[in-house]
Amino acid sequence: MVTPAHVQSMPDSNPSTVIQLEGVTRRFWPGPVTAVDDVSLEVRKGEIMTLLGPSGCGKTTTLRLIAGFEVPDEGSIRIGDTEVAGAKAWAPPERRGVGMVFQDYALFPHLTVGENVMFGLDRTPRRQRAGRAREVLKILDLEAFFHRYPHELSGGQQQRVALARALAPDPLLLLMDEPFSNLDAHLRDQVRDEVVGILRNAGVTCILVSHDQRDALAISDRVAVMNRGKVEQVGSPREIYKHPESVFVATFVGRTNLLQGRVQNEDGCVLTDFGSFCRVDRLGMPNGSQVVVSVRPDGFETCAEGALCGSILSTTYTGAQIEAEVEFPSALGGTRKLVVHLPPSRHYEVGESISFRLVPEFASVVRNACQTLGFTSPVVEPPQASGRDGSRPGSDPGPALEVDETPPGVVSASPAGALARELEG
Repeated sequence: MVTPAHVQSMPDSNPSTVIQLEGVTRRFWPGPVTAVDDVSLEVRKGEIMTLLGPSGCGKTTTLRLIAGFEVPDEGSIRIGDTEVAGAKAWAPPERRGVGMVFQDYALFPHLTVGENVMFGLDRTPRRQRAGRAREVLKILDLEAFFHRYPHELSGGQQQRVALARALAPDPLLLLMDEPFSNLDAHLRDQVRDEVVGILRNAGVTCILVSHDQRDALAISDRVAVMNRGKVEQVGSPREIYKHPESVFVATFVGRTNLLQGRVQNEDGCVLTDFGSFCRVDRLGMPNGSQVVVSVRPDGFETCAEGALCGSILSTTYTGAQIEAEVEFPSALGGTRKLVVHLPPSRHYEVGESISFRLVPEFASVVRNACQTLGFTSPVVEPPQASGRDGSRPGSDPGPALEVDETPPGVVSASPAGALARELEG
């Protein structure tokens, strides 16, 4: 463990960068268990970034490394223009200019709300602490609770007190570890939206840890999806959802349907056993490349003249939409099951036949799935299989798709971990 006694100042190549991690690795013994594996990230001023992933993926350890509660085995961490962790530098947590909101809030039960907020102001002159505490509590609409104790507050109010304590010292960076997980479902969205509004109005740079995809997509400027200690993809919520770069990202961030196919022509068409899907984002792969396509349930639009016609197996009403499992006939024989979202404006019967068209904006080639499965290079055109022309009504038939030595063409709605092992293991 390297713990140098000094802090080394370094020139900031990008003045808008607040936090930068370069090749950060953290191992725990015995094992060793690599909790964080060669992570490189940067967060810009005023940005809200979410570290998203399942339990044990390394997101909380990454947060603790930034805060100074853990020491990296490799790599470096810079906050502003100062290196706070690395081979030649180390700064303790209290010297990093970082505020922390813990999952359980960590409020002192024997201190009032005002005293809890003032606890973090040890570097502020004593006569100014109460004024600063009241100023922050007013922003969070908690000034009236200055003399109350934590047990006299609701869960949402306690959460905002913890946020006030973290914001009072005016930190350069705010870290939040699963801040909404302890709230009841009916309070969660309300408190989340209030907190995000406060952060944005104050221009606070924030890194938030969450395993909840809804929170990450709703509040983040960018999302870093982590799995097994590594960052698998960084992008805006829209990029992460619509254009996943790995099987894990595709299945963890919402539900999806994975189809195997082949790039067909210059127009971006991909031939699958459901026919030719055109204008699919294919990431510049050459014609003939075998690929895996992620099609979100939102990517199927009901349409009387749709080329895809299937039978409803089950429906789940969620309020915003109806999530349905639909069985489609495959051009290669047999049937496949897909998960689709239906408008909630009417009732759907099990066994009902319904037609769809594909919305290309919700279909994307999964880049790293293709690499993992060895599908990145063009393949030799297989011989035409008798009776299987790979076409659907109204679509370009293109070359036949031979799958004698590949897994089934569609995998849908499997748990993220199981599906990743199935396709990438």
